[in-house]
Amino acid sequence: MTEILWLGRGGQGAFTAAKLLGAAYAAKGETACSLAFPSFGPERRGAPVRAFTKLDTSPILDRSETERADFIIILDATLYTPTLRKLLKTGGKILVNSQSEIDSAVTFDADALAKAQRLPVVNTIMLGALSGISEVVTISEIENAIDHYMPVKLREKNKQAVALAAKEAIG
Repeated sequence: MTEILWLGRGGQGAFTAAKLLGAAYAAKGETACSLAFPSFGPERRGAPVRAFTKLDTSPILDRSETERADFIIILDATLYTPTLRKLLKTGGKILVNSQSEIDSAVTFDADALAKAQRLPVVNTIMLGALSGISEVVTISEIENAIDHYMPVKLREKNKQAVALAAKEAIG
């Protein structure tokens, strides 16, 4: 099972990104199963939020929060702490939205790309960056999920941002 932990702030779309990733993976075929869910209490905009995506080739029965992740995706660099490395599986990666390099993490300046694309949040950009640094889902699978789960007026900008982010993340 591949497990992804999303860290963001209320209003940044961490749960939306988790759902889109799950939908993109599930569209691979009959044996592709996914589960996406948030973890938050009586939160407010800007408060830390966690979301989870679990991906497998068989039904996912474990609905508990991820304890050890293959990827940790951080939408706001202020949520990064070196102790997050303890939550990674062997070979796992942390992807942080940051202009600055961070030891033991892959950094990607999603804020700059969001500004250039006139997007208010970085969730789909970080999803595209995940596609660029991994083989979890392809750009076309993410675009398909966007077509099925986002309002029409948001689709094209987000699909363009996903493709640009994946391309930039590759190098």
